[in-house]
Amino acid sequence: MKKISLLLVIIIMASCKTQSVVTEPITPATYLKSKTIINKHYDNKKDFSTLYVKANVRYADDKQTQNVTAEIKIKKDEEILVSIRFLGITMAKASITPKSVRYYEKIKGTYFEGDFSTLSKWLGTDLNYTKMQNMLIGEAIDDLNKGKYTESLLEQMYRLDDNENGGTKKSFYIDASDFEIKKQEVSQPTEERMILISYSDPKTNNEITIPSNVVINSYQKDKKSEIKLDYNTISFNEELSFPYSVPNGYNKVIIK
Repeated sequence: MKKISLLLVIIIMASCKTQSVVTEPITPATYLKSKTIINKHYDNKKDFSTLYVKANVRYADDKQTQNVTAEIKIKKDEEILVSIRFLGITMAKASITPKSVRYYEKIKGTYFEGDFSTLSKWLGTDLNYTKMQNMLIGEAIDDLNKGKYTESLLEQMYRLDDNENGGTKKSFYIDASDFEIKKQEVSQPTEERMILISYSDPKTNNEITIPSNVVINSYQKDKKSEIKLDYNTISFNEELSFPYSVPNGYNKVIIK
């Protein structure tokens, strides 16, 4: 339950609902090389100082289903604060910076203080602040300019497969019309682990395009979970506060 709650807090994405639009004919995509695809992807600027979001979140695994609301605050490149609420009561909160990860949850009265190296080992996947922030704004979790990729064209999506021969495989699916990320897939076949993040219904707000619906599927051997996110409120570049303190009497979680 601890890992479920922590994952729910730290991998929530940000956006707002989109309105219906008139469907236009789709122009067939043209095959492009990976460098061109990557350059066009990064032409989509996501420049902001702060981001504030309210979202509905549904978590489900083989044993349970949870429906909660989330408040997400981001001070770009500096801090992410996520509050999970049920019936208006704060049940969990996480403060994430490039150097630290702090988290507490109310049901069991526990809290965690550590860094990304400890957290990555515990969750079984490599994480850092930049990856977390990129996931939250619908950006590629890796800097695509630093990798080498094999490109392919799948209908209206470009697929980039990481050419590194390590134990982790990564694939990025990019929309051929707007060059926004549609899916990101990270897998460790020998460990039987995979996470698939799917984005849909992009919304442009203040000249920034971000997904309005996100589905996160996580697989680990014989276990699987799914997080569905539906975003209600979003605002950019407002003055935000980032309060975080562990309530008295909570017990510290020790990760070995």
